[in-house]
Amino acid sequence: MENSCFNNDVKKSDHDNVLFENEPKEKQNLYSENFKTTNVNILLNRVRLDKKKSFRKKIIILFISVSIIITLTTYFLI
Repeated sequence: MENSCFNNDVKKSDHDNVLFENEPKEKQNLYSENFKTTNVNILLNRVRLDKKKSFRKKIIILFISVSIIITLTTYFLI
């Protein structure tokens, strides 16, 4: 019985070796390509700038809407 278990383990490891031999070639191709990297600080600065722009737009829209409301109310009151 012990020999049969040992033989099964050996057979499994032979199959595993065949699978592992094919994988490194594929992985080497993936690692050989040059990947473009981006600086995280640049991305964070872009996010900050986008937040500032959106805040400015909101302020401008709010100012315009409030001024229109004030203008209309004064017009109808006078």
